[in-house]
Amino acid sequence: MRIHLLAVGTKMPAWVTEVSDDYAARLPSHCQLVIREIANEKRTKHSDLQRIREAEGEKLLAAIPPHSLVIALDVLGKAWSTEQLASQMEQWMASGQDVVLLVGGPEGLSTACLQRADLKWSLSPLTFPHPLVRVILAEQLFRAWSILSKHPYHRGG
Repeated sequence: MRIHLLAVGTKMPAWVTEVSDDYAARLPSHCQLVIREIANEKRTKHSDLQRIREAEGEKLLAAIPPHSLVIALDVLGKAWSTEQLASQMEQWMASGQDVVLLVGGPEGLSTACLQRADLKWSLSPLTFPHPLVRVILAEQLFRAWSILSKHPYHRGG
C-alpha cells in the first residue's frame, strides 16, 4: 500500500521537506508515504479565488492514482485521535488499496475534490499553515504505523 499525500504548493521551506521526508523514510515499504506537490495557481489581489480553487482541484484530481481511497483534509471532516488513525491505517493496509490524502491550497479544496473524496478528515478545528500540515501528516502517519507495529515511538496510554 502507498499513501499518496497530494498537496497544493511547491517550494516548501527546507525544514518542511527535511522533516516530512524523515518521517516518510521511517515507514516500511509496505506502507510507503509518497509526497507529491501540486503547483499552485498564480494569485494577485484581483484574482478570482473560486476559479483558482477549481483549477487547483482539477490538478489534484488528475494526480489521483486509479482505484485509490481518497481522503480530503477538510476542517468539516471527522476528527480522529491518533489511535483512530492507526485503526484507519490498519483497514487501509488490509484492503491493499492505495490511499490518497488531498490537501488544498490557501482557499481549500474544490467542490469537485470534496465530492470525489471517500472520507473527509479534519486534523483540527484550528487553521494550520500548509507547510506545517505536511509535517503533521507525515508524523501522525508514522505514529499510527508505530502503534500498529508495537514500535516504541508512540508512548500514549
